[in-house]
Amino acid sequence: MISCGCEWVVDARGCDPARVADLVTVRTLFALIVEELCLTPIADAVWHVFPQPGGITGLIPLAESHLTVHTFPEHRSLCINLFCCTPRAEWPWAERLREHLGAGHVEVRRLERRYAPQPRW
Repeated sequence: MISCGCEWVVDARGCDPARVADLVTVRTLFALIVEELCLTPIADAVWHVFPQPGGITGLIPLAESHLTVHTFPEHRSLCINLFCCTPRAEWPWAERLREHLGAGHVEVRRLERRYAPQPRW
């Protein structure tokens, strides 16, 4: 099996609804993730703020792949997905989401993406 990257699927619950509905707060969190993991944006982030009580959807295309978020202030939660095709150190997801969004519970799933090379005939 050949590694083709790592994907983090992050669910945070018990967040401060005002913070997960605030675009500045979510952008600041994304900037921190990009900086601390040394990620390389290849285009501007795309953001959509839904009418209340909805949240925010965001995407940053990366040289390493992508970083996305969907927030649900009405449920006090958010979901983050980060895919990196190059190795990255672990990041303190729970600690940072508690600091920036007031998350009460953070679940982080790390998926190693692998494939089996196909024979060339």
